[in-house]
Amino acid sequence: MTFDAPESPYLVPFDGSFRVKDASTTPITKGHLHRKKHRKEATSNLNKLQRVLAAGDRHSVLIVFQAMDAAGKDSTIRAVMQGVDPSGCQVFSFKKPSSQELDHDFLWRTTRSLPERGRIGIFNRSQYEEVLVVRVHPQILTAQKLPGEINLDTIWDDRLQSIREQEEHLARNGTVILKFWLNVSKDEQKKRFLSRLDQADKNWKFEPRDVVERRHWDAYMHAYEQALNATSRPWAPWYAIPADSKPYMQARVASIIVDALHSIGLKYPTPSDEDRAEFESARAELT
Repeated sequence: MTFDAPESPYLVPFDGSFRVKDASTTPITKGHLHRKKHRKEATSNLNKLQRVLAAGDRHSVLIVFQAMDAAGKDSTIRAVMQGVDPSGCQVFSFKKPSSQELDHDFLWRTTRSLPERGRIGIFNRSQYEEVLVVRVHPQILTAQKLPGEINLDTIWDDRLQSIREQEEHLARNGTVILKFWLNVSKDEQKKRFLSRLDQADKNWKFEPRDVVERRHWDAYMHAYEQALNATSRPWAPWYAIPADSKPYMQARVASIIVDALHSIGLKYPTPSDEDRAEFESARAELT
């Protein structure tokens, strides 16, 4: 299929040269006073494109969000998909694997949630958890019933290869894949955690475990760098979006999705001669 990864200063290169330390957590371009307006324009266009996607029924869209806690995954999904027909969009959130999921290979639970043709599927966390949180906490592997001895020197590259090959297969068969790492700074994360503690209506968002995970920040950054370099490809690009400003982040994500859908040349299907004959017959009966 034809798919051009939208150009962006936040596109993760396909040559393995991405470095987390060089990735900005704040906007690196100027003139974004109207970013909320830009996001609304993009979501309006996305709504129209989703209708054509559904009518054509030839492509599916998979959007993956990964981030540290409090980066804004949930709010970005709400903002970007606002106004899109719910029947054409599905969101899956992947947390700790169930016993059933652990009885399958690590890609099974996300594979069974892939979007059908004509639909947009969103993964709030994804198969990438298996090379992020599990890499930071390799003791999790002991519960995964893996055959043979676990080799920590090779398992992450093996899993990244499996993910990369599956994404290429999906793209070859009509799935547009866009992956967003919402890159929040450690300082901004702290502010958001404190906000959740200080504001009663945000207390429900706070998880003590999130503060524990924060202690492993450097290990997570290393895991992200390895994962993004291994799997950012023209058919399944990663975008490292600055997440310290939520309005900016949401506008950027929305515009990239819209540009990607424009690149595949979506069109409403053209009726065949047989279809037109049936239309005329129906018109005659109705009139």
